[in-house]
Amino acid sequence: MTPDTSEQLTDFGFGTQIRKSPYFDATLRWGAQGYSVYNHMYIPRDFGDPEQNFWNLVNDAILCDVAVERQVEISGPDAARFVQMMSPRDLSQMQVGQCKYVILTNQHGGILNDPILLRLAEDRFWFSLADSDVLFWAQGLAAHGGYDVNIHEPDVSPLQLQGPRSRDIMIALFGEWISDLKYYWFKPASLNGIDVIVSRTGWSSELGYEIFLQNSAQGDQLYETIMQTGKDMGLKPGHTSTIRRIEGGMLSYHADVDITNNPFEVGLDRLVNLDGDFDFIGKDALRQIKAEGIKQRQVGLVINTPPLAAPNTRFWPVLNASGDVIGKVTSAVFSPRLKKNIALAMISTDHANIGSAVSVDMGKGSVSAEIVEVPFHDPKKNIAKI
Repeated sequence: MTPDTSEQLTDFGFGTQIRKSPYFDATLRWGAQGYSVYNHMYIPRDFGDPEQNFWNLVNDAILCDVAVERQVEISGPDAARFVQMMSPRDLSQMQVGQCKYVILTNQHGGILNDPILLRLAEDRFWFSLADSDVLFWAQGLAAHGGYDVNIHEPDVSPLQLQGPRSRDIMIALFGEWISDLKYYWFKPASLNGIDVIVSRTGWSSELGYEIFLQNSAQGDQLYETIMQTGKDMGLKPGHTSTIRRIEGGMLSYHADVDITNNPFEVGLDRLVNLDGDFDFIGKDALRQIKAEGIKQRQVGLVINTPPLAAPNTRFWPVLNASGDVIGKVTSAVFSPRLKKNIALAMISTDHANIGSAVSVDMGKGSVSAEIVEVPFHDPKKNIAKI
């Protein structure tokens, strides 16, 4: 029997000051056991055993409520010029129907967000956001920059359908045209009268899709339709997998990267075009940083301890052979596939050498670790591009 939603709300202690997604009640019905807050919204973070969630993702498929990935819409005559001004990635060749992974930088070259950008029309874009208040930043820039743009948060809430069976499920939902949807492209669609946008994107490093609902009143119907269609093909309700995203070297904003980090420190050089004939916020600062060189950079670690019971909840100091602190672990987890404790860490450039032995202070004494390359699994992202 499905438990009463109102009783669960009392148990979880939800309040009105944090927004709930259009799929909130559906995730409760399908077994969500814990939530956290992201972009001022509740996001399901627990459907039981996180290792089982990982195997569900890599072997079959999971449906994740990621409505917390709020959209900031930029539209109007100056939309393309304004969007380019916000990002150091060259967007001049971006086509309608295409997605791009971008970074947004401030005047100091610090990373404000690393969203997916969707171009819906020549003069209309969505930033699909990580966890920071880009809406306020964009509106402030427009108010003082003289741009002819309209900036707002539309009624758009994505779901992620990820995993090797996701294509089969999507074909059952939408039809055979799904097979022709290219990686990092999208297409408008309709499902039982529900208008959505379907993209070949997702935060999992697996084959997957995002389904952008455009009417929050239909959220429950959309979630149930997908789950009922996919349950006989192995689909399970789930949450974004910390194990899989660390395996894939995917950044989590506020954990692995924040406003104090520049793109060169976290290996996002490919998203910075300093020689283009366009200007963007932070261009001069990033030129200077590149010329002077970075003082720290992100690396991978293998931590030599018994399997971690859970991901780290604080930054663990990383030490060299002399016991000096040379950096910090930002994200760590046990990978059941690799049978290793794997981590992302920010290390002083002088010590960030692949193969170097270091130690990690996990609060109960130091343990040995080794600096390694990232990503840990499928480094060329071939799985997601299938």
